[in-house]
Amino acid sequence: MKVAVLGLDCATPQLVFDQFKGDLPNLSRLMAEGVYGELESTHPPITVPAWSCMMSGRDPGELGCYGFRNRKDYSYNGYSLANSTAIREPLIWDYLQEQGLRSILLGVPQTYPPRPIMGEMVTCFLTPSTQNEYTHPTSLKEEIERVSGGYILDVEDFRTDNKQAILDQIFEMTRRRFRVAKHLIAHHPWDFFMMVEMGVDRIHHGFWKYFDKEHPKYEPGNPFENAIREYYQFVDQEIGEVLSLLGQDCAVMVVSDHGAKKMVGGICFNEWLMKQGYLRLKEIPSKPTPFSKVEIDWDHTLAWGEGGYYGRLFLNVKGREPRGRIEPGEYEKVRDRMIADIQAIEDPAGRMIGSIALRPEDLYRATRGIPPDLVVYFGNLDWRSVGSVGYGSIHTFDNDTGPDDANHAQHGIFILRVPDRTGGHHHDGLRIYDVAPTILDLFGIPTPEAMHGKMIR
Repeated sequence: MKVAVLGLDCATPQLVFDQFKGDLPNLSRLMAEGVYGELESTHPPITVPAWSCMMSGRDPGELGCYGFRNRKDYSYNGYSLANSTAIREPLIWDYLQEQGLRSILLGVPQTYPPRPIMGEMVTCFLTPSTQNEYTHPTSLKEEIERVSGGYILDVEDFRTDNKQAILDQIFEMTRRRFRVAKHLIAHHPWDFFMMVEMGVDRIHHGFWKYFDKEHPKYEPGNPFENAIREYYQFVDQEIGEVLSLLGQDCAVMVVSDHGAKKMVGGICFNEWLMKQGYLRLKEIPSKPTPFSKVEIDWDHTLAWGEGGYYGRLFLNVKGREPRGRIEPGEYEKVRDRMIADIQAIEDPAGRMIGSIALRPEDLYRATRGIPPDLVVYFGNLDWRSVGSVGYGSIHTFDNDTGPDDANHAQHGIFILRVPDRTGGHHHDGLRIYDVAPTILDLFGIPTPEAMHGKMIR
Protein backbone atom coordinates (compact mmCIF):
# COMPACT_ATOMS: atom_id res chain seq x y z
CA MET A 1 0.00 0.00 0.00
CA LYS A 2 1.08 3.56 -0.68
CA VAL A 3 0.21 6.46 1.65
CA ALA A 4 -0.31 10.08 0.61
CA VAL A 5 -0.68 12.92 3.13
CA LEU A 6 -2.11 16.18 1.84
CA GLY A 7 -1.40 18.87 4.40
CA LEU A 8 -3.36 22.12 4.41
CA ASP A 9 -1.73 24.45 6.89
CA CYS A 10 -4.41 26.06 9.11
CA ALA A 11 -7.38 24.35 7.39
CA THR A 12 -10.27 24.84 9.75
CA PRO A 13 -12.93 22.29 10.77
CA GLN A 14 -15.85 24.74 10.87
CA LEU A 15 -15.19 25.54 7.21
CA VAL A 16 -14.27 22.09 5.82
CA PHE A 17 -16.79 20.07 7.82
CA ASP A 18 -19.62 22.60 7.92
CA GLN A 19 -19.71 26.03 6.31
CA PHE A 20 -18.02 25.18 2.98
CA LYS A 21 -18.70 21.44 2.88
CA GLY A 22 -21.23 21.66 0.05
CA ASP A 23 -18.66 23.47 -2.10
CA LEU A 24 -15.92 20.88 -1.56
CA PRO A 25 -16.94 17.71 -3.43
CA ASN A 26 -13.56 15.98 -3.28
CA LEU A 27 -12.96 16.51 0.44
CA SER A 28 -16.60 15.58 1.09
CA ARG A 29 -16.12 12.35 -0.88
CA LEU A 30 -13.04 11.47 1.17
CA MET A 31 -15.05 12.05 4.35
CA ALA A 32 -17.91 9.88 3.07
CA GLU A 33 -15.49 7.09 2.15
CA GLY A 34 -13.28 7.32 5.25
CA VAL A 35 -13.04 8.65 8.80
CA TYR A 36 -12.76 12.27 9.82
CA GLY A 37 -12.87 14.61 12.79
CA GLU A 38 -11.35 17.60 14.48
CA LEU A 39 -7.64 17.17 15.23
CA GLU A 40 -6.40 18.69 18.48
CA SER A 41 -3.15 20.54 17.84
CA THR A 42 -0.05 21.04 19.93
CA HIS A 43 0.48 23.59 22.66
CA PRO A 44 1.04 26.10 21.18
CA PRO A 45 -1.07 25.55 18.03
CA ILE A 46 1.36 27.04 15.50
CA THR A 47 3.00 25.78 12.31
CA VAL A 48 6.40 25.45 13.97
CA PRO A 49 6.56 23.07 15.76
CA ALA A 50 3.14 21.47 15.04
CA TRP A 51 4.08 19.73 11.77
CA SER A 52 7.27 18.32 13.27
CA CYS A 53 5.27 17.08 16.26
CA MET A 54 2.79 15.46 13.88
CA MET A 55 5.53 13.71 11.92
CA SER A 56 7.56 12.61 14.96
CA GLY A 57 4.84 11.76 17.46
CA ARG A 58 6.73 13.86 20.01
CA ASP A 59 5.62 17.02 21.81
CA PRO A 60 7.23 20.48 21.55
CA GLY A 61 9.04 20.04 24.86
CA GLU A 62 10.59 16.76 23.73
CA LEU A 63 11.68 18.44 20.51
CA GLY A 64 12.90 21.51 22.42
CA CYS A 65 11.05 23.68 19.92
CA TYR A 66 8.43 26.09 21.28
CA GLY A 67 7.91 28.36 18.26
CA PHE A 68 9.59 29.84 15.21
CA ARG A 69 12.21 31.49 17.41
CA ASN A 70 13.58 29.92 20.58
CA ARG A 71 16.00 31.04 23.27
CA LYS A 72 19.37 29.46 22.61
CA ASP A 73 20.79 30.50 25.99
CA TYR A 74 19.75 32.46 29.07
CA SER A 75 20.94 35.80 27.75
CA TYR A 76 18.32 38.44 27.07
CA ASN A 77 18.71 38.51 23.30
CA GLY A 78 19.98 35.07 22.30
CA TYR A 79 17.47 33.51 19.90
CA SER A 80 17.74 30.96 17.11
CA LEU A 81 15.40 30.13 14.23
CA ALA A 82 13.81 26.69 14.42
CA ASN A 83 14.64 25.08 11.09
CA SER A 84 15.30 21.42 10.29
CA THR A 85 18.56 21.41 12.27
CA ALA A 86 16.52 21.95 15.46
CA ILE A 87 14.75 18.58 15.07
CA ARG A 88 16.81 15.72 16.43
CA GLU A 89 14.08 13.09 16.83
CA PRO A 90 13.33 10.70 13.94
CA LEU A 91 10.49 11.68 11.60
CA ILE A 92 8.12 9.45 9.64
CA TRP A 93 10.35 9.28 6.58
CA ASP A 94 13.28 8.20 8.76
CA TYR A 95 11.30 5.19 10.00
CA LEU A 96 10.16 4.38 6.45
CA GLN A 97 13.69 4.61 5.11
CA GLU A 98 14.78 1.93 7.58
CA GLN A 99 12.27 -0.36 5.83
CA GLY A 100 13.59 0.54 2.37
CA LEU A 101 10.57 2.76 1.58
CA ARG A 102 10.91 5.89 -0.55
CA SER A 103 9.38 9.28 0.34
CA ILE A 104 8.56 12.44 -1.58
CA LEU A 105 8.25 15.56 0.59
CA LEU A 106 6.94 18.83 -0.81
CA GLY A 107 6.74 22.00 1.31
CA VAL A 108 6.64 20.23 4.70
CA PRO A 109 7.45 22.86 7.36
CA GLN A 110 10.81 22.60 9.11
CA THR A 111 12.49 20.67 6.29
CA TYR A 112 14.85 23.54 5.42
CA PRO A 113 17.78 23.17 5.12
CA PRO A 114 17.22 19.97 3.11
CA ARG A 115 18.89 16.79 4.26
CA PRO A 116 19.39 13.51 2.42
CA ILE A 117 16.45 11.10 2.42
CA MET A 118 15.58 8.02 0.42
CA GLY A 119 13.58 9.89 -2.18
CA GLU A 120 13.02 13.56 -3.04
CA MET A 121 12.50 16.68 -0.94
CA VAL A 122 11.42 20.23 -1.77
CA THR A 123 11.78 22.37 1.33
CA CYS A 124 9.38 24.77 3.00
CA PHE A 125 8.40 28.40 3.51
CA LEU A 126 11.24 28.82 6.03
CA THR A 127 13.72 28.71 3.14
CA PRO A 128 15.34 32.17 2.90
CA SER A 129 14.47 34.06 -0.28
CA THR A 130 18.21 34.41 -0.95
CA GLN A 131 18.75 30.65 -0.74
CA ASN A 132 19.05 28.78 -4.03
CA GLU A 133 19.36 25.27 -2.60
CA TYR A 134 15.93 24.03 -1.56
CA THR A 135 15.81 20.47 -2.86
CA HIS A 136 17.27 17.06 -2.26
CA PRO A 137 18.91 16.02 -4.42
CA THR A 138 20.16 19.43 -5.52
CA SER A 139 19.71 18.39 -9.15
CA LEU A 140 15.94 18.21 -8.53
CA LYS A 141 15.72 22.01 -8.40
CA GLU A 142 16.04 22.46 -12.16
CA GLU A 143 13.17 20.03 -12.70
CA ILE A 144 10.98 21.77 -10.10
CA GLU A 145 11.58 25.20 -11.62
CA ARG A 146 10.80 23.91 -15.12
CA VAL A 147 7.62 22.07 -14.14
CA SER A 148 6.27 24.84 -11.92
CA GLY A 149 7.15 27.75 -14.16
CA GLY A 150 9.09 29.25 -11.25
CA TYR A 151 8.49 27.63 -7.88
CA ILE A 152 7.08 29.85 -5.10
CA LEU A 153 8.14 28.90 -1.57
CA ASP A 154 5.83 31.39 0.17
CA VAL A 155 3.75 34.52 -0.34
CA GLU A 156 5.90 37.61 -0.03
CA ASP A 157 4.70 40.11 2.59
CA PHE A 158 1.29 38.51 3.19
CA ARG A 159 0.65 41.07 5.96
CA THR A 160 -0.08 44.07 3.78
CA ASP A 161 -3.08 46.18 2.76
CA ASN A 162 -2.56 45.37 -0.92
CA LYS A 163 -5.14 42.60 -0.75
CA GLN A 164 -5.55 41.89 -4.44
CA ALA A 165 -1.81 41.36 -4.83
CA ILE A 166 -1.79 38.92 -1.88
CA LEU A 167 -4.78 37.04 -3.24
CA ASP A 168 -3.18 36.68 -6.67
CA GLN A 169 0.05 35.42 -5.08
CA ILE A 170 -1.75 32.87 -2.90
CA PHE A 171 -3.63 31.36 -5.85
CA GLU A 172 -0.51 31.29 -8.03
CA MET A 173 1.66 29.76 -5.29
CA THR A 174 -0.93 27.02 -4.72
CA ARG A 175 -1.38 26.40 -8.43
CA ARG A 176 2.38 25.91 -8.91
CA ARG A 177 2.80 23.72 -5.83
CA PHE A 178 0.04 21.35 -6.93
CA ARG A 179 1.52 21.33 -10.43
CA VAL A 180 4.77 20.09 -8.91
CA ALA A 181 2.91 17.63 -6.68
CA LYS A 182 1.14 16.02 -9.62
CA HIS A 183 4.41 15.80 -11.56
CA LEU A 184 6.30 14.16 -8.70
CA ILE A 185 3.51 11.67 -8.05
CA ALA A 186 3.38 10.67 -11.70
CA HIS A 187 7.08 10.64 -12.59
CA HIS A 188 9.04 9.65 -9.46
CA PRO A 189 8.90 6.35 -7.55
CA TRP A 190 7.49 6.61 -4.03
CA ASP A 191 5.83 4.75 -1.20
CA PHE A 192 5.03 7.79 0.95
CA PHE A 193 4.06 11.17 -0.49
CA MET A 194 3.48 14.28 1.62
CA MET A 195 2.84 17.87 0.68
CA VAL A 196 1.85 20.89 2.76
CA GLU A 197 0.12 23.89 1.18
CA MET A 198 0.70 27.16 3.08
CA GLY A 199 -1.83 29.17 1.09
CA VAL A 200 -4.68 28.22 3.43
CA ASP A 201 -2.87 29.82 6.35
CA ARG A 202 -1.98 32.91 4.33
CA ILE A 203 -5.52 33.51 3.09
CA HIS A 204 -6.92 33.18 6.61
CA HIS A 205 -4.55 35.78 8.02
CA GLY A 206 -5.10 38.12 5.09
CA PHE A 207 -8.85 37.82 4.52
CA TRP A 208 -10.68 36.49 7.61
CA LYS A 209 -12.37 39.80 8.43
CA TYR A 210 -13.86 39.96 4.94
CA PHE A 211 -16.05 36.86 5.30
CA ASP A 212 -16.61 36.30 9.05
CA LYS A 213 -19.68 38.27 10.09
CA GLU A 214 -18.61 37.94 13.74
CA HIS A 215 -15.29 39.66 13.11
CA PRO A 216 -15.23 43.18 14.65
CA LYS A 217 -13.87 44.61 11.36
CA TYR A 218 -16.31 42.82 9.02
CA GLU A 219 -17.97 45.05 6.41
CA PRO A 220 -20.99 43.64 4.52
CA GLY A 221 -20.68 43.65 0.76
CA ASN A 222 -16.92 44.09 0.71
CA PRO A 223 -15.13 43.00 -2.51
CA PHE A 224 -13.33 40.07 -0.85
CA GLU A 225 -16.32 38.52 0.90
CA ASN A 226 -16.03 35.26 -1.03
CA ALA A 227 -12.22 35.11 -1.32
CA ILE A 228 -11.72 32.39 1.30
CA ARG A 229 -14.62 30.26 0.05
CA GLU A 230 -13.39 30.49 -3.56
CA TYR A 231 -9.87 29.57 -2.49
CA TYR A 232 -11.10 26.48 -0.61
CA GLN A 233 -13.02 25.49 -3.76
CA PHE A 234 -9.83 25.93 -5.80
CA VAL A 235 -7.83 23.77 -3.37
CA ASP A 236 -10.55 21.11 -3.42
CA GLN A 237 -10.38 21.01 -7.22
CA GLU A 238 -6.60 20.57 -7.10
CA ILE A 239 -7.00 17.78 -4.53
CA GLY A 240 -9.43 16.08 -6.89
CA GLU A 241 -6.78 16.06 -9.63
CA VAL A 242 -4.22 14.61 -7.20
CA LEU A 243 -6.69 11.88 -6.16
CA SER A 244 -7.13 10.85 -9.79
CA LEU A 245 -3.38 10.20 -9.97
CA LEU A 246 -3.09 8.32 -6.68
CA GLY A 247 -5.48 5.53 -7.58
CA GLN A 248 -7.67 3.38 -5.38
CA ASP A 249 -4.81 1.35 -3.84
CA CYS A 250 -3.43 4.41 -2.01
CA ALA A 251 -4.42 5.45 1.51
CA VAL A 252 -5.11 9.20 1.56
CA MET A 253 -4.91 11.48 4.57
CA VAL A 254 -5.83 15.18 4.63
CA VAL A 255 -4.65 17.01 7.73
CA SER A 256 -4.01 20.46 9.13
CA ASP A 257 -1.71 21.45 11.96
CA HIS A 258 -4.21 23.81 13.62
CA GLY A 259 -7.30 25.83 12.77
CA ALA A 260 -8.15 29.51 12.56
CA LYS A 261 -10.51 31.96 14.22
CA LYS A 262 -11.21 35.66 14.23
CA MET A 263 -8.70 37.93 15.94
CA VAL A 264 -10.50 40.42 18.17
CA GLY A 265 -7.37 42.42 18.96
CA GLY A 266 -4.03 42.30 20.66
CA ILE A 267 -2.89 42.37 24.28
CA CYS A 268 0.28 44.45 24.57
CA PHE A 269 2.06 41.93 26.74
CA ASN A 270 5.00 44.06 27.81
CA GLU A 271 2.80 47.13 28.33
CA TRP A 272 0.71 45.00 30.67
CA LEU A 273 3.81 43.75 32.49
CA MET A 274 4.95 47.35 32.93
CA LYS A 275 1.55 48.36 34.30
CA GLN A 276 1.64 45.45 36.76
CA GLY A 277 5.12 46.43 37.94
CA TYR A 278 6.87 43.35 36.57
CA LEU A 279 8.86 45.17 33.87
CA ARG A 280 10.67 48.49 33.81
CA LEU A 281 12.17 50.34 30.84
CA LYS A 282 14.93 52.91 31.10
CA GLU A 283 12.93 55.13 28.76
CA ILE A 284 9.39 54.62 27.47
CA PRO A 285 9.16 55.21 23.70
CA SER A 286 6.67 57.75 22.36
CA LYS A 287 5.45 55.44 19.60
CA PRO A 288 5.10 51.66 19.14
CA THR A 289 8.60 50.17 19.14
CA PRO A 290 9.80 46.57 18.95
CA PHE A 291 10.82 45.27 22.36
CA SER A 292 14.30 44.46 21.05
CA LYS A 293 14.83 48.14 20.27
CA VAL A 294 14.28 49.53 23.78
CA GLU A 295 16.53 49.54 26.85
CA ILE A 296 15.26 47.44 29.74
CA ASP A 297 16.12 48.16 33.34
CA TRP A 298 16.94 44.56 34.16
CA ASP A 299 17.84 45.38 37.76
CA HIS A 300 14.18 46.26 38.37
CA THR A 301 12.53 43.74 36.01
CA LEU A 302 10.94 40.45 37.03
CA ALA A 303 9.52 39.34 33.69
CA TRP A 304 9.15 40.10 29.98
CA GLY A 305 7.00 38.73 27.20
CA GLU A 306 7.25 37.70 23.56
CA GLY A 307 4.62 38.54 20.96
CA GLY A 308 2.97 36.24 18.44
CA TYR A 309 -0.26 34.29 18.06
CA TYR A 310 0.33 33.19 21.63
CA GLY A 311 2.41 34.76 24.39
CA ARG A 312 5.61 33.48 25.95
CA LEU A 313 6.50 34.79 29.38
CA PHE A 314 10.06 34.68 30.68
CA LEU A 315 11.08 35.31 34.28
CA ASN A 316 14.27 37.10 35.28
CA VAL A 317 15.69 34.52 37.69
CA LYS A 318 18.77 35.10 39.83
CA GLY A 319 21.59 32.72 38.90
CA ARG A 320 19.92 31.91 35.58
CA GLU A 321 19.58 35.20 33.69
CA PRO A 322 22.60 37.56 33.71
CA ARG A 323 20.93 40.13 35.97
CA GLY A 324 18.25 37.99 37.54
CA ARG A 325 15.98 39.39 40.26
CA ILE A 326 13.79 36.49 41.34
CA GLU A 327 15.26 34.24 44.01
CA PRO A 328 15.07 30.58 42.91
CA GLY A 329 13.11 29.78 46.09
CA GLU A 330 10.48 32.38 45.10
CA TYR A 331 10.15 31.17 41.51
CA GLU A 332 6.94 29.18 41.94
CA LYS A 333 5.28 31.88 44.05
CA VAL A 334 6.00 34.48 41.37
CA ARG A 335 4.75 32.16 38.65
CA ASP A 336 1.54 31.42 40.56
CA ARG A 337 0.93 35.14 41.05
CA MET A 338 1.48 35.84 37.37
CA ILE A 339 -0.90 33.06 36.33
CA ALA A 340 -3.62 34.63 38.48
CA ASP A 341 -2.87 38.12 37.14
CA ILE A 342 -3.00 36.93 33.52
CA GLN A 343 -6.33 35.22 34.12
CA ALA A 344 -7.71 38.52 35.41
CA ILE A 345 -6.93 40.54 32.25
CA GLU A 346 -9.98 42.45 30.99
CA ASP A 347 -11.06 43.94 27.68
CA PRO A 348 -11.48 47.73 27.29
CA ALA A 349 -15.04 47.45 28.65
CA GLY A 350 -13.82 45.78 31.85
CA ARG A 351 -14.97 42.27 30.97
CA MET A 352 -12.78 39.23 31.63
CA ILE A 353 -11.52 37.79 28.33
CA GLY A 354 -10.67 34.30 29.60
CA SER A 355 -6.88 34.26 29.32
CA ILE A 356 -4.89 31.30 30.56
CA ALA A 357 -1.23 30.75 31.41
CA LEU A 358 0.18 27.22 31.32
CA ARG A 359 3.32 25.74 32.86
CA PRO A 360 5.44 23.94 30.25
CA GLU A 361 6.12 21.04 32.58
CA ASP A 362 2.36 20.44 32.78
CA LEU A 363 2.06 20.38 28.96
CA TYR A 364 5.06 18.30 27.90
CA ARG A 365 6.70 14.99 28.83
CA ALA A 366 10.08 16.77 28.79
CA THR A 367 11.25 20.38 28.49
CA ARG A 368 14.39 20.31 26.40
CA GLY A 369 16.17 23.43 25.27
CA ILE A 370 14.96 26.58 27.01
CA PRO A 371 11.18 26.67 27.36
CA PRO A 372 9.21 29.79 28.30
CA ASP A 373 8.32 30.00 31.96
CA LEU A 374 4.66 30.30 30.97
CA VAL A 375 2.74 29.66 27.75
CA VAL A 376 -0.02 32.29 27.50
CA TYR A 377 -3.26 32.29 25.49
CA PHE A 378 -4.96 35.65 25.64
CA GLY A 379 -8.75 35.41 25.50
CA ASN A 380 -8.69 31.75 24.43
CA LEU A 381 -6.65 32.88 21.38
CA ASP A 382 -9.17 35.55 20.37
CA TRP A 383 -6.42 38.07 21.16
CA ARG A 384 -2.82 37.81 19.98
CA SER A 385 0.23 38.73 22.03
CA VAL A 386 1.84 42.04 21.01
CA GLY A 387 5.43 42.34 22.15
CA SER A 388 6.09 45.94 21.10
CA VAL A 389 5.94 48.79 23.62
CA GLY A 390 4.97 52.44 23.34
CA TYR A 391 1.23 51.99 22.87
CA GLY A 392 0.30 53.55 26.21
CA SER A 393 -2.42 50.90 26.56
CA ILE A 394 -2.60 47.17 27.06
CA HIS A 395 -5.15 46.81 24.22
CA THR A 396 -4.62 47.37 20.52
CA PHE A 397 -6.68 46.62 17.44
CA ASP A 398 -3.77 46.89 15.02
CA ASN A 399 -1.17 44.16 14.65
CA ASP A 400 2.43 45.24 15.26
CA THR A 401 3.75 43.06 12.42
CA GLY A 402 1.24 44.19 9.78
CA PRO A 403 -2.46 43.65 9.02
CA ASP A 404 -3.67 40.27 10.27
CA ASP A 405 -7.30 39.21 10.65
CA ALA A 406 -7.06 35.73 12.19
CA ASN A 407 -5.47 33.92 15.07
CA HIS A 408 -4.81 30.21 15.36
CA ALA A 409 -7.36 27.83 16.85
CA GLN A 410 -6.64 24.67 18.80
CA HIS A 411 -8.25 22.22 16.37
CA GLY A 412 -7.40 21.40 12.77
CA ILE A 413 -8.84 18.73 10.46
CA PHE A 414 -8.24 15.02 9.94
CA ILE A 415 -9.59 12.90 7.07
CA LEU A 416 -8.42 9.37 6.25
CA ARG A 417 -9.56 7.10 3.45
CA VAL A 418 -8.11 3.59 3.29
CA PRO A 419 -8.75 1.25 0.35
CA ASP A 420 -11.35 -1.48 0.91
CA ARG A 421 -12.48 -0.12 4.27
CA THR A 422 -15.93 1.27 4.98
CA GLY A 423 -16.22 4.98 5.67
CA GLY A 424 -18.40 7.89 6.65
CA HIS A 425 -17.41 7.70 10.30
CA HIS A 426 -16.86 10.77 12.47
CA HIS A 427 -14.21 10.35 15.18
CA ASP A 428 -13.98 12.41 18.35
CA GLY A 429 -10.91 12.94 20.50
CA LEU A 430 -8.31 12.88 17.71
CA ARG A 431 -4.92 14.43 18.47
CA ILE A 432 -2.06 15.56 16.28
CA TYR A 433 0.10 12.87 17.92
CA ASP A 434 -2.15 10.16 16.47
CA VAL A 435 -1.04 10.89 12.90
CA ALA A 436 2.45 9.33 12.99
CA PRO A 437 1.33 6.02 14.57
CA THR A 438 -1.50 5.83 12.02
CA ILE A 439 0.87 6.28 9.07
CA LEU A 440 3.23 3.65 10.41
CA ASP A 441 0.32 1.28 10.99
CA LEU A 442 -0.77 1.65 7.36
CA PHE A 443 2.70 0.40 6.39
CA GLY A 444 2.55 -2.40 8.96
CA ILE A 445 5.26 -0.83 11.13
CA PRO A 446 4.81 -1.01 14.94
CA THR A 447 4.54 2.27 16.83
CA PRO A 448 7.81 3.17 18.60
CA GLU A 449 7.41 3.38 22.37
CA ALA A 450 8.64 6.99 22.40
CA MET A 451 5.70 8.21 20.31
CA HIS A 452 2.58 9.74 21.79
CA GLY A 453 -0.78 8.96 20.31
CA LYS A 454 -2.82 6.04 19.07
CA MET A 455 -3.55 4.48 15.68
CA ILE A 456 -6.69 5.82 14.03
CA ARG A 457 -8.61 3.02 12.32
